[in-house]
Amino acid sequence: MGLLTQILTLPLAPLRGTIWVLERVVETAENEYYDPEPVQRELAALEQALLAGEIDDETFDRREDELLDRLDEIRAHRQQTGA
Repeated sequence: MGLLTQILTLPLAPLRGTIWVLERVVETAENEYYDPEPVQRELAALEQALLAGEIDDETFDRREDELLDRLDEIRAHRQQTGA
């Protein structure tokens, strides 16, 4: 960027900074949302709860289906984005 361009766009600097911060926040939120580790940990904890008799088979099956659907969503997103 030349000096003249920097001077002319100086009033937009706070806006560019705000946009950059918002992009980083969205990026971080997406990374956390599409992280399979918490879902896998929850699946393991769910199985332990079933084996310990803390939940019944129906509850286990329902929650397991939800978690497996979530893992499918994460894998599909990773294939789309190439992550």
